[in-house]
Amino acid sequence: MSYAGAVAARCLWLPRTGAPRPLSAYGRRISARFWSSGMTLDNINWAAVDRIIRVDHAGEYGANRIYAGQMAVLGRTSIGPAIQKMWDQEKDHLKKFNELMVAFRVRPTVLMPFWNVVGFALGAGTALLGKEGAMACTVAVEESIAHHYNNQIRRLMEEDPAKYEELLQVIRKFRDEELEHHDIGLEHGAELVGTHFPCLLEAPGYTVLKSVIQAGCSVAIYLSERF
Repeated sequence: MSYAGAVAARCLWLPRTGAPRPLSAYGRRISARFWSSGMTLDNINWAAVDRIIRVDHAGEYGANRIYAGQMAVLGRTSIGPAIQKMWDQEKDHLKKFNELMVAFRVRPTVLMPFWNVVGFALGAGTALLGKEGAMACTVAVEESIAHHYNNQIRRLMEEDPAKYEELLQVIRKFRDEELEHHDIGLEHGAELVGTHFPCLLEAPGYTVLKSVIQAGCSVAIYLSERF
């Protein structure tokens, strides 16, 4: 995976020169003191931050692929602009985590090629059920991501909220935007999925589809944190 140009001036974490140079995860000497919080690679819980950034990057990448699949099917329909707006925000999320992966020397999950295919297939497959199917997928995924972000916020707050201030700001902002996507999905008829395809999804179709997708999200989170 290429990170060319990923480190931009807009990144909240800008290295100061002259700081101690600990060994990175790749064995290189690095200088890594970050503005305002005094956060450095040698005073944080490295294992926790490493896992947080890797899994969040994977989640935002997967969300991008889901919206790409939805747009491939529904991009020219009435729901297209709403999907595009949510996708644009997910692109910003992914860009930020690309920057953080470089800043904190975090490797991406080895499952990126798998999430590429699965994410697009999930987005396109649910969109084939109509806008309600796409929105049901959005609700399920965004609810899972927001819940996951809340767990991360609690963990960092319990450890040292001042030290992780910038990272907490990013996660909170993205959590709030994921919840907005969740609400947009409900507003656009997510709970009506199955109405047009009773042979595929009976009356409880929304509940079944949501449960299946969220189970998949839980597995994806577990694997992406660790591999």
